[in-house]
Amino acid sequence: MNRRHVATAAITLVCALTVLASGSPAFAAPEPPPSAPASVTEPGASAPERSLEDVRQEIEALYRKAASATDAYNLAEEQAAAQSAEIVKLAKEMTKGQARIDDLKNRAGAAARAQYRGGGMPPEARLMLVDDPQLFIDGVGRIRQGHKATQDLLNELTRMQADLATYSKDASAQWEKLEANRVKQEKAKKEIKEKIAAAKKLEDKLEKEELARLIELERQAQYDAQTAWLSSGVLKEIDSRASKQGKKAVTFATKQIGKPYEWGAEGPGTFDCSGLTSQAWAAAGRGIPRTSQEQWRLLPRIAIKDMRPGDLIIYHSDASHVGMYIGDGAIVHAPRPGRNVTIAGAGSMGILGVVRPDK
Repeated sequence: MNRRHVATAAITLVCALTVLASGSPAFAAPEPPPSAPASVTEPGASAPERSLEDVRQEIEALYRKAASATDAYNLAEEQAAAQSAEIVKLAKEMTKGQARIDDLKNRAGAAARAQYRGGGMPPEARLMLVDDPQLFIDGVGRIRQGHKATQDLLNELTRMQADLATYSKDASAQWEKLEANRVKQEKAKKEIKEKIAAAKKLEDKLEKEELARLIELERQAQYDAQTAWLSSGVLKEIDSRASKQGKKAVTFATKQIGKPYEWGAEGPGTFDCSGLTSQAWAAAGRGIPRTSQEQWRLLPRIAIKDMRPGDLIIYHSDASHVGMYIGDGAIVHAPRPGRNVTIAGAGSMGILGVVRPDK
């Protein structure tokens, strides 16, 4: 057996031990075929008994829906923050514009008052009374300059009034978007809480032994999926050399291991999945989108065989979960409510694709 095969076998064993020993497994793993699953009957229910595996899958589905809603919440929050900043910017521009308009009006008023003090006689008429030719010529030049200055003042006043109207219109549009995103936030927040509460309710109905068995089923599903992924030979082609920024991102992410998952959180004490990855890359000096769905949509995509530490693996068909590849077939991620930031097998969930923030 050559060195590569030995390394692959060792990685498989390490991932297996990691998954089996961890109290916070990666979530949404492909379902393993249950050999002789335990069953659970909800108290007071007359329906046929449901297997514990059915319960596990239902809990998993609820948490995945919560994760998708969390992405929607985070995106709406990010957009609302950007719109609030734009409204503040527009308000400042409106204040400056109004001050400039007031100044222009004062200058126009001063010119009108000066003409009034001159008896209301236009400068051209007064110039005709001058006997000295040189004074006449100089006066013509000053009148022309005065006309140009007056016209420039009126043009600027008109332009500033138009700008002020545009700022006001833009601010109104931003307010409408801000309110729409606040509605989206509240809707997503409600859905998140409902799904998490429903999942917790199912878990709370389980006896202690059933809950332990449920966790074991989750681990087994993770292990089976990871083993299948490694057995495909995918590690033979993966490049383990991280970029300088990638190393910094991995260092930050792995330092968060053990911290609890909390939806909408970006640290420092708690994280959700994309909060962890976005903050890790921010620590590496590279700003990336806040949500896993936006990370999938906007960041450069690469083939799995070209993956290196620091790259982000996007999971599930709706891109509702993300983890950071750290090498040797493993990721660091924030799994779901009730779990902590942990290391898991990169193939322990359904991979949608891989993106690279520093490509």
